[in-house]
Amino acid sequence: MSPILDALDRALLDGWQRDFPLIPRPFAEIGRRLEIPEEEVLGRLRRLSEAGAISRIGATCRPNTAGASTLAAVAAPEFRIDEIAEIIGAEPGVNHSYLRENDWNIWFVATGPDRDHVESTLARIHRRTGLEVLDLPLVRPFNISLAFALDGPGRLPPAREDVDAGVLLPGDREIMQGLSSGLPIVACPFAALARDLDRPEEEVLARIAALAAAGVLSRIGVILRHRALGWRSNAMVVWDLPPEEAERIGPMLAAVPGVTLCYQRRPAGRVWPYTLYCMIHARSRQEAIAVLDRACEETGLAGVPHEVLFSLRCFKQTGAMVAPSAGAAA
Repeated sequence: MSPILDALDRALLDGWQRDFPLIPRPFAEIGRRLEIPEEEVLGRLRRLSEAGAISRIGATCRPNTAGASTLAAVAAPEFRIDEIAEIIGAEPGVNHSYLRENDWNIWFVATGPDRDHVESTLARIHRRTGLEVLDLPLVRPFNISLAFALDGPGRLPPAREDVDAGVLLPGDREIMQGLSSGLPIVACPFAALARDLDRPEEEVLARIAALAAAGVLSRIGVILRHRALGWRSNAMVVWDLPPEEAERIGPMLAAVPGVTLCYQRRPAGRVWPYTLYCMIHARSRQEAIAVLDRACEETGLAGVPHEVLFSLRCFKQTGAMVAPSAGAAA
């Protein structure tokens, strides 16, 4: 059941999915802008978190900047779905895992501090399940910052092309891991993170601001659990295109209202030839298909071989693993 939201809840969730205040008392600043006390902001966000509407308050990291990641899938026999999902979800580097409508039915994202870690995760899953694992690394993001208006499809800003991973300093991975796992919902969340890292709060805030300005952190704010908020008809759509066509059409697809993620991935030969991907998060299957039809019409994708994989179950949704010795919190 979706949590009941009033106008202030919606303002909190709609207005702070990105551009979270990078100051010692961010919730006081949010309260000032909404003309409510800091304690009410904290109370509402805690309630929404307990109700499952909020995954965390923190950051999403640009893939393959401070760490590594890949999209992967297995074709689990129906009678083994729960068993296989449990094996996959037990890996600390797996931060998202879903059952989708396809022969390749369990899809997950494997993350880690480097590519070797990701490959080790995939190898363990192959060994423990006995199943072939599709490994579909990211080639190019067109929009990877999942955020959208609660009352309908919106137009997202394009992904940054000028990401500067050269700003990374020793100790930044640990800060990013803390943001990926989630900040505590307390009056001074950055002070709490700084204490955990045994570093000064002003230094931690300065590094977060630098990482955000460089695009290494793709967004900082309230990370929603869209299913709990009524967005339950969610589809991953994939197209079989030559790489140069995927690169050309990707930015146009990302700009279609209702398309919430868009990226190019490396195919897996004839087994999985698809190169262009998008996610559509909708409140009904009919609404999702309408977005897909519009996207095909506006981008020239009509008639291009594709698959539509609606999500059936969510097994796991956490932040990414960035630091070598830490996993993302649930």
